[in-house]
Amino acid sequence: MVTILEASPRTETGKKLGALRAAGILPGVVYGPKEGPVSFSISRKVFEKVFEAAGESTILTLKGVGADKDVLVQEVAYDPVLGHALHVDLYAVEQGKSLKVNVEFDFTGEAPALKLPSTVLTKVLYEIEVECMPRDMPSHIDIDLSKLAEIGDSIHVRDIPALPGVEFLADPDDVIVVVSAVEEEVEAPVEAVDMAAIDVEKKGKKEEEEVPAE
Repeated sequence: MVTILEASPRTETGKKLGALRAAGILPGVVYGPKEGPVSFSISRKVFEKVFEAAGESTILTLKGVGADKDVLVQEVAYDPVLGHALHVDLYAVEQGKSLKVNVEFDFTGEAPALKLPSTVLTKVLYEIEVECMPRDMPSHIDIDLSKLAEIGDSIHVRDIPALPGVEFLADPDDVIVVVSAVEEEVEAPVEAVDMAAIDVEKKGKKEEEEVPAE
């Protein structure tokens, strides 16, 4: 399925970008190995909806800015207060050449081991670098947690099912997720206080203070 971004060429720069953003328009730029940066604008709501569904590792088709381009979302700047997008950089991929990108893991299912007492599931990796042709790029990689049945069970990079045209660039022995036993803290024993010894010490000190000086 091809995901399309409908954009328009943009000439506004500097302070004029504020008026665009106020109107719900997101400014952006697209660039790649075979072309210089080209400015464009797109509906902010449309972009945010597409980006939320597609993520950073999905090839999108940019229309309306010269010839159609296959692009990846390179970077998004966000408003620190309102949280919506302020600017987007798109990377135009070069046709016929492989790409190296990080693809996020999507953890699915429930680990049966978590039903055991005193267990914890630790996610060590959240993404993996892959190399593939643009059209073979996965939007995410599923990691099935239902395979983790006992304490000590883990899933490694080597356990990821093969994907056509996709090479995983991480060490096959790298751990993705593991189930461990929770280490309970052992409280140090509190030593009993010898109240009798304290009373004797206090009494002896008092008697010393009452002895008149010679």
